[in-house]
Amino acid sequence: MAGPIKLDFSEKYDDQRAQKYLHKHQVGLGRRLSHWRDEQLARKALTLAGEPGLILDLPCGTGRFWPLLAEKRNRVIIGADNSKSMLKTAMQAHPAEVLKRVQPLHTSAFDIGLPDNAVDCIFCMRLLHHIGEAEDRLAILREFERVTRDTVIVSLWVDGNFKAWKRKRAEKKRGQEGYQNRFVLPAATVEKEFEQVGFRIQEQLDFLPLYAMWRVYVLRKR
Repeated sequence: MAGPIKLDFSEKYDDQRAQKYLHKHQVGLGRRLSHWRDEQLARKALTLAGEPGLILDLPCGTGRFWPLLAEKRNRVIIGADNSKSMLKTAMQAHPAEVLKRVQPLHTSAFDIGLPDNAVDCIFCMRLLHHIGEAEDRLAILREFERVTRDTVIVSLWVDGNFKAWKRKRAEKKRGQEGYQNRFVLPAATVEKEFEQVGFRIQEQLDFLPLYAMWRVYVLRKR
């Protein structure tokens, strides 16, 4: 029997790297503005999802979105990550009023340690752009469909914008050398994968329409 799927980047976050990741999105004006826009899209997506009360934040990293998720009173957040160092750093980094709303969970997106229909919503903001193989994406999406009873909020890189065109042009010039762990996906391909595993697309939200690669999808279980 095959063991759980493991990707090369999954094991890279030790305590030192987790600490660096904690501060990553607050370094420099550009990243602070990007984080502000990420939060703006996340709030809109949560509203479209019906302000779910029980959320699985996977991968949660160092809890970048926990303060935002905790803005809704009585919401319970399951903060889940494949990295124990990320979880440990997250549980040390946030104030008590946020942490009291969070239940940490060490688990993999390929094999989520929760029963069927366990949560109202899965909140997945920074994962699928790392997954280049369709088979791996489908494995994750099938787990999401199993564990959520209603919605999934997911972000990834898609084509059809200036930054994706620029990235593709740069990759052609330098060639595919070395390990790659970030991928621009054709929107039509990933949307077909969503539907294949049992979701319908309720809404799509672009970070900067026609310019940026980031897109947030709100998916509903059929």
